[in-house]
Amino acid sequence: MKAPNYVAENFIDLALKEDIGRGDLTTELTPGSDVCGIGIVKAKEDLVLCGLKLAAYVFYKVDPELKVTAFKKDGDKLKKGDVIFEVEGAAGSILTAERAVLNFIQRLSGIATLSSCYVAELIDDSKTRIVDTRKTTPGWRTLEKYAVRVGGASNHRFGLDDGIMIKDNHIEMAGSIEKAVKAVRSGCHHLIKIEVETSNLGEVQQAIDAGADVIMLDNMSNEMMAEAVALISGKAVTEISGGVKLERIKELSKIGADFISVGALTHSAVAKDINLTLKI
Repeated sequence: MKAPNYVAENFIDLALKEDIGRGDLTTELTPGSDVCGIGIVKAKEDLVLCGLKLAAYVFYKVDPELKVTAFKKDGDKLKKGDVIFEVEGAAGSILTAERAVLNFIQRLSGIATLSSCYVAELIDDSKTRIVDTRKTTPGWRTLEKYAVRVGGASNHRFGLDDGIMIKDNHIEMAGSIEKAVKAVRSGCHHLIKIEVETSNLGEVQQAIDAGADVIMLDNMSNEMMAEAVALISGKAVTEISGGVKLERIKELSKIGADFISVGALTHSAVAKDINLTLKI
């Protein structure tokens, strides 16, 4: 079995080493670890499922003889009590892998569920898309950005090396928006887009004049953002950012920006309640 394409295999090895260490003392010393059992994994609350293939792979890494039978798939909206999958094989292997498996799918399902809530708040026929940020758990970025997509939202840049975002501190360092954009444009290849963070209409105009591809409207009032979108008028892609809460999505999606970036999708998602019950 291969690792899912959204996760590095050595990351799974690290997670298992962290949890198991030199061995599962409790399971190894408790009689019956070789007995065949079935682990039944259920949703204990409503959620959007994420990480099912990863869960199966973790069980496989602990014991290649374990067999996972899935009844749901990533992206499914589950109700409390729904059976997600069953895992069959040596009872001891199931219990050794249990916590690592649940940690992954609980966390990822939390992000997918929260992302789906944000997407659901967009007004009908809105062109605006919800995107994540780089505010992810260190080491978990690929997983968490995958969960955002499972929840129906989209990804912003993955890291510092796949997109350019000139923020206020970069502008301070360069001396002006114009200088920053000009320097960056001369140093990157033609396929890279340049985003500029702005906080008022004067900066928006400077970003337009400098030829920014994307203009971020950061922590502006709704009225100022509406003026900014009208000022930009298709000359650049527009992104709303800063202090975005779930209860604001409907009003923000009426402004007409292309994207709303939400750090909360990853940094504030709460793990969902999922459990495993062993039957012999």
